[in-house]
Amino acid sequence: GPSLIYGCSSFPRATHADGNAMSPPQSMQDLEALSAGDIRRLLTREGVSCRGCIEKGDFVRLAAKTFRLDGSQPEEAKPTEPESGKAGERSRSVGRSPSGGSIRSDWSEEALRAKANDAKAKAKGSPDRNRRRRDDSRDLSPGSYKPRDWNVDSMKISADDAAALTFGAGGRTVERIQRVSEAEVELLDKELILEVRGTELQRRRAKKYANIIMKQRMGPNMITEDFEDGDLTILCVPPDVVGYVQGQGGMVLRSIEEEWGTLMVFIDTDLSKAQRLALFGSIRGRRGSELKVLSAIETKMGGYFASVRDSVISRDKYKDPTGTWGTDTMTFRDEGEISYALGKQGGTRKKLERSSGAIVQYVGMVAVVSGTKSERCRVREYMKWLFQQLEGPVYVAGWEDREDCTVVDIPSDCIGYITGNRRATLGLMEEEWGTLMFFMSEEGGRGRGGGTERLAIFGPQRPRRGSELKVMSGIETKSPGFFTRGLREKQSERRAFDTDRMIFRDDELSYALGKDGATRKKLELASGAILQYVGHVAFIAGTLKERRRCREFVNWLLQQRRGSVTITDLTRREDVTEVKIPDSCKGWVTGNRGSELRRMEQETGTFMFMALDSRGDERLLIFSTYAGTKTGLGGRRHAERLVNEMIDEKLRSDMDRRGGRRSRSDSRRPRRRSSRSPSWSPRARSRSRDRGDRGMRSWD
Repeated sequence: GPSLIYGCSSFPRATHADGNAMSPPQSMQDLEALSAGDIRRLLTREGVSCRGCIEKGDFVRLAAKTFRLDGSQPEEAKPTEPESGKAGERSRSVGRSPSGGSIRSDWSEEALRAKANDAKAKAKGSPDRNRRRRDDSRDLSPGSYKPRDWNVDSMKISADDAAALTFGAGGRTVERIQRVSEAEVELLDKELILEVRGTELQRRRAKKYANIIMKQRMGPNMITEDFEDGDLTILCVPPDVVGYVQGQGGMVLRSIEEEWGTLMVFIDTDLSKAQRLALFGSIRGRRGSELKVLSAIETKMGGYFASVRDSVISRDKYKDPTGTWGTDTMTFRDEGEISYALGKQGGTRKKLERSSGAIVQYVGMVAVVSGTKSERCRVREYMKWLFQQLEGPVYVAGWEDREDCTVVDIPSDCIGYITGNRRATLGLMEEEWGTLMFFMSEEGGRGRGGGTERLAIFGPQRPRRGSELKVMSGIETKSPGFFTRGLREKQSERRAFDTDRMIFRDDELSYALGKDGATRKKLELASGAILQYVGHVAFIAGTLKERRRCREFVNWLLQQRRGSVTITDLTRREDVTEVKIPDSCKGWVTGNRGSELRRMEQETGTFMFMALDSRGDERLLIFSTYAGTKTGLGGRRHAERLVNEMIDEKLRSDMDRRGGRRSRSDSRRPRRRSSRSPSWSPRARSRSRDRGDRGMRSWD
């Protein structure tokens, strides 16, 4: 077959799968005679997004509007209408697919309107360069700005190659390629075409990774200098530990790839010699994966790291965008020190890594830290304070001037409640938000009052604020009014990170909180903001866009207590997917008192509810900042797939009843949850620490 890396052609012109150029269709008959893949290429050439097109009918109808084969008039010929009262007109103009109507997608004319407006703005020399064209109304997300070298490449592949790319749970292989290359990759199963969208570098890397994965089924890959795009690290693995590093069925390598966003393959065939392991990805992802592998090797072969230490430390030095990338090392004195610095199940190491932003890995008795200069300096300081806690109270001089520090005054009678048994509660907050937290005091020093102690929180701004609000919520539970006495509502207009406040009534708070805080968590996750309830006050932290979105979600949630919610115009929103549900399926999809919607919300990290449009018609709205992927877990597209599966199940059940056959869905069967749970709410116990007399070595 042709080379999948160097034999792939870019398509500035739309072509058939066989390579012949296509001309725009002149009639609906010409359009319907084309395959879905041909129509997609025509639309891509015209700059129209095909995201949301699932059936051929969806492609046909979008193309008909694009090439004006449906009898629609040019936008310039339409009279300008005022905004008020016209949202419903736009909503009523949505038609169904020529193929019989897809319940998966409903298209509006907003994308074509925005495109025509952009064209007119350019013709007039308008300075508004940031106006974005609308994507489909099913996803309702505006397309982002594309660089000059953004294009689409198509790769013709064989059936065996397609099988290799769809290998894994839910087609995760294609997602791996997307994540590592940062390109948009889509596999067209029926046409046996792999489409890659992105900049020239992103497309080149994506095609290279696809080629590597497809050739893996024939044995180890041959990596040459041509594969080097500034994204490759090669590490030698001793033959005795190859199986340990690889894991059963490659599970260990796959877990490292998932954690660091890399692609890892062995490239040698002689199993009696050291095996070369190729790591593809960003400089940070490759270093994280490399240190993880070196740690595993050192566990089985003590002293191996000493033989490669110099080359590892000097690799990729100063090659990051800041020009300060480097690696520091520190040697622990004994097993007690490394055990303390590691923590239960590596919890202490992970919180040092997340709070500092650097890569922290322990290889044997050596702590290896990679990152920018400022990140490495933070790790040094955090490690020093960590060990100082074994000797007594710690005080950070000049904490007021630090950009990575927040201090909260804790009432003395709440310290035990916030800390927990053997520091368990504080450890959970550190693990949830990725921060470093400890009480600090200087000799004779106290908090802002005689009855308080200072809790220091270190880390990036957003995690620090999340940890701070979590602590405030706990204190307010034990000491009502400590933080909220005299507080009023606040709505900031600052675009950058800030905090708003909403005050709940008694009956509203319990409804907005939900069982075990489930409602609050789903609103927080779907909006992208930090949402925490401190007494009867809701604190909303984030950017202006995130805060406004979260406030809207809370208001819509409270409106559901009083009756139906009406949302007329969604055309300007980028965080919603609209799904039309047949009347006979609404009760089945929502479940008893919304139980099925709650289940899907928890599984996908979205906010879902039935809402009326301007005509009074009810439809399902799925809100989340994360759109999701075609086959991946989490996000709006995952939730939409679950909804469509339930609709199909209900329709099949009704057809079976009408046909006189016993339905398999007469009663709602328990649904088996996905084997892969979403990764956005990790929860585990942090290690406990005993105080003792320990010291630490200086950095090399």
